[in-house]
Amino acid sequence: MNISQPLYNLILFVLLAGLLYFLFRPTKGWFWIIQNSVRTDQKTITEDILKQMYTWENQGVVIFKEDLIKSLKYSDGTLEDVLETMEKSMLITQTEEVLELTPSGRSYAIKIVRVHRLWEKYLAEKTGFEKSEWHHRAEKMEHRLSHEETNMLATQLGNPMYDPHGDPIPTHEGDVLDIEGESLADLEIDTVGKIVHIEDEPDVIYRQILAENIHIGSQIRVVENSKQRVLFYSEGEEFVLAPEVAKNITIQVFETEVVFEEDAVRLSSLKKGEEAEIIGISKEFRGDGRRRLLDLGFVKGTPIKIDLVSPLSNPKAYLVKGTTIALREDQAAKILIKKR
Repeated sequence: MNISQPLYNLILFVLLAGLLYFLFRPTKGWFWIIQNSVRTDQKTITEDILKQMYTWENQGVVIFKEDLIKSLKYSDGTLEDVLETMEKSMLITQTEEVLELTPSGRSYAIKIVRVHRLWEKYLAEKTGFEKSEWHHRAEKMEHRLSHEETNMLATQLGNPMYDPHGDPIPTHEGDVLDIEGESLADLEIDTVGKIVHIEDEPDVIYRQILAENIHIGSQIRVVENSKQRVLFYSEGEEFVLAPEVAKNITIQVFETEVVFEEDAVRLSSLKKGEEAEIIGISKEFRGDGRRRLLDLGFVKGTPIKIDLVSPLSNPKAYLVKGTTIALREDQAAKILIKKR
């Protein structure tokens, strides 16, 4: 069937108008989606740069542009363009190849750090994600939450002062507490203290610490410290770390004479036929899981023993106040007991 020229022109006009609408309609057109995507990428890169610079400045590291470019996973050209824009926006200053945060840049960076650490706290308290996932998931969310949403999250969590790794969470006003303590790698033999912070970067070292089942809040005593290794005793177990790994653990040293609880061990070390009483639950047991254990009777002074052992010895079922409760080995390692 032949189409008349006027009808053909009308159809062509409608199709063209529809195409232009989908391309350029406000906020939802393809053109604007692409534009917003570019802006979002620039915002993300800017915030990644600010957070990295903030971290290095706090460590007393001089920030060279070349080092910054190597540390971030973006093309050199993209970073150069964003750094130029940041300098024009007075977020950073650049003298030859050395970069520094301006007061405005530092304030912006602290806001990003606040979102990141609050989100890690949320993941630890309210979800079942593994520790190894918290940091990477928080890195995505730190670019998405608005200032108002961040304050709502803080209120929901009870305005916590520290994240799950022991890092201080900046306040709404931008105030940041210091981490009080010394690096485990620097402690003398027989020093007694408590783990108050575990650095989660670099990731390869953090995963080594996780694999050792080392917990924040655990009391430790240094047994050996050399260039080859750091050996310490904690919760009935010996731990051996390379100095490079040990320096990522911060210890609050006990200044006065403190009795080190040599007989406080982890529930995971309890054997069939042994009896013990509960001393407490590690801070590593968080959120609903912690509340459930407390409700079930895992409180200080409660007698406990093994009731059943699975064929592979994991999990084990423990008898607490007449109730049999199964726990995986990694869960039992977060409960302290004193054997009778």
